Amino acid sequence: MSTVLQSSGLIEALRASGRFASVESINDEIRCRAPEVDADYVLAEGDQGLVVRFETPDRWLSESVEADLYNSSDSLNELLEESLDELEWPIDAVPVTPFRHYRNDDLKYVFEHAIPAHGDSEKTAMTWILGYEATFIELGDVAGEEDED
Repeated sequence: MSTVLQSSGLIEALRASGRFASVESINDEIRCRAPEVDADYVLAEGDQGLVVRFETPDRWLSESVEADLYNSSDSLNELLEESLDELEWPIDAVPVTPFRHYRNDDLKYVFEHAIPAHGDSEKTAMTWILGYEATFIELGDVAGEEDED
C-alpha cells in the first residue's frame, strides 16, 4: 500500500480544505464524502499506482453526470485539465491520464483516473482529489438539489 494513503498530514489537509462532508482512511483508501449527495471522492491504490475516483451508488446521480458530459463540448479529461490547471498542476509536462467509467463489485458507479507520478506524492494526491471535486461539483446533480421557488 502507498504511504500516501496512510498519511495523516494528507487526511488533515483534506479536512481543512472544507470541501468535503468528511474525510476518513478506510480499508487502505482515503474517502472524502461529497457534502450534498450520496457520493465519495476516493484515493486508492490502482494496478500501477494511485488512482482518484468519484463513486456513487445512485444510478440517477451517475446518469446526471453522464448526461452533462454527453451534452458538453468538453470531455471529462478537458474539464479535469481545467480544474488541475487552476490548482497549478503542470498540465503541459504531466498530462491527464485517460479515465475509466464502470460499475464496481459493490455496485457503485465509478469514474476513475490514474494519478501520474510527479513530484511530492502527497501534494500530487491532494491536487488530484481537489481537482476531481472541482470538476464533478459542476456536473449533473453533484452539487445537490436546488430549490425551485
